[in-house]
Amino acid sequence: MGKCYKNLREFIKNNLSTKEFPDTQKIINALKGAKRRGYFTKKELLKIGLWKVPKKRNVYRLLLKNSEKKVIEVSRKVFSTNNEKRKIELLDKQLKGVAIPMASAILMLTNPRKYGVIDFWVWRVLYKFGEVKVKPKGVGLNFNNWYTYLAKLRYFAKKFKVKVRDIERTIYDNVDRVL
Repeated sequence: MGKCYKNLREFIKNNLSTKEFPDTQKIINALKGAKRRGYFTKKELLKIGLWKVPKKRNVYRLLLKNSEKKVIEVSRKVFSTNNEKRKIELLDKQLKGVAIPMASAILMLTNPRKYGVIDFWVWRVLYKFGEVKVKPKGVGLNFNNWYTYLAKLRYFAKKFKVKVRDIERTIYDNVDRVL
């Protein structure tokens, strides 16, 4: 068990990092073109999948079943809406192998300023500090949980004037200091 922090704000302040992991930065850079053109390709989706769940071959096999046309069609819709629920539903319901964690990875890798990846370790830290009140283990998270999680990350990103990804990664990278 690490240092005792009074609250999440103090924890973030004492551990804040704006330095991205090199492998993640490489993918973020590679996906800048997707955001500019307004869609991502199947090849880019597969890259995201390998980054998010490198050991889960069954997820990768499901991602492979998506046609290029479907990936482009869905991603165009995702990039053209500001409705967060619609984004998650499009990714989760219309692309094989994509559930909320993968959908959050897609959003983060294409826009780290506004998004973080939902992660049960980060959720557990939020729970420990009373920032979320349900599902202490961070398992079985649904859209409402993701949206609450995102709102918390955005709140702290605004407070510290950093990207949402910086807050999520800082918590993830320092989870052993509080759990």
